[in-house]
Amino acid sequence: MNEKLHSFSFGAAAAIVSALGMLILGILGNLGLYTGAVNMMIQWHQFFNLTPVGIVTGMLEAAVISFLFLYGFAAFYNKLT
Repeated sequence: MNEKLHSFSFGAAAAIVSALGMLILGILGNLGLYTGAVNMMIQWHQFFNLTPVGIVTGMLEAAVISFLFLYGFAAFYNKLT
């Protein structure tokens, strides 16, 4: 059986999950929770910080990076199958 991944859907799902994760992390960081994880995200993501604009730009950055990486992964997987 030759199964193919839908590259766009795979990438879009990853983008949505990543953006929601950054939103949750931003909210929790502003409440003083999970500060270690928040500090790591601030170091790893150029545009993420605990301001409202920083949270939104961090969400966009994470969504774009996740979409591109997993879209490429699914496209490569489809080439191999």
